[in-house]
Amino acid sequence: MGRSARPDHTRFGSPVLSTDDRHTASAASPSPARVFFALTMIGLGIVGLIYGDFAMVWQRIPIDHLPGRQLIAYACAAIELILGLGLLFRGTSRFAAAALAVYLLLWLLLKVPAVVVMPQLEATWLGFGEIAVIFAGGWTLHASLADGGRKQGFLSGRTAIRCARVLFALSLPMIGLSHFFYSEQTVAFVPAWLPFRLAWVYLTGAASIAASLAILFGVVPRLAATLEAAMLSIITLLVWGPGVIATPTDRTQWTALIISFAIAGGAWLVAGAYRATARSGFGAYIANPSAG
Repeated sequence: MGRSARPDHTRFGSPVLSTDDRHTASAASPSPARVFFALTMIGLGIVGLIYGDFAMVWQRIPIDHLPGRQLIAYACAAIELILGLGLLFRGTSRFAAAALAVYLLLWLLLKVPAVVVMPQLEATWLGFGEIAVIFAGGWTLHASLADGGRKQGFLSGRTAIRCARVLFALSLPMIGLSHFFYSEQTVAFVPAWLPFRLAWVYLTGAASIAASLAILFGVVPRLAATLEAAMLSIITLLVWGPGVIATPTDRTQWTALIISFAIAGGAWLVAGAYRATARSGFGAYIANPSAG
């Protein structure tokens, strides 16, 4: 598809609420971001089926002694596996994306009780923010695939993509601030061969916050989202990759690796929905949300 006919192109690209979204997602030819995201869902499903459990702290059920817990865990793992596979095929991709968006929303809602009960604890916001990024990616994918992204509405189309971007941007500080609140714990994850390990903790945390602001205020938002996705991918490889290689039978290492890649995958999907076109303001959309 060509650029918008509006003559307001600038070097800044399109912000979180630009109406020039990439709505050319094709069910027939899945993008690398969609394939990447699908593989993380497949991975979660496989691990869940092997261990008969949820994805540890990232998928914790806030109900003690849940009846039929293992059966529900198997069901969730099967859903992740089936929907992940469904994203890869033309005939099932739209349904799989829609069902996965609902599933990820329910997963996100599981994080709400902890935030409500302990809002002063940054760790609860971190847990919410991580799953919110995954959901934002799934929401973006569904919105892009539903009627080719042309359908208007809160759940699909341009409006949904904008809302998913806002959620993504607001979630990043929850992740970034954890690097400052829990710097001592976070530095332990930085590879020992890297110099200035604490500085890397602060730098990556600040980068997530900066990406959030860039997306919200329309300052090179596509670049910001892409760099955030790349950073999350590199962090995943550096932090969890060696552990999986060293202890390939360790469930924790595999779960953390796949979840971390799923967070990066959500960021890649949001970044991929941009097109480098006009810059517009956050306030302009609030005043006229139907523009474009």
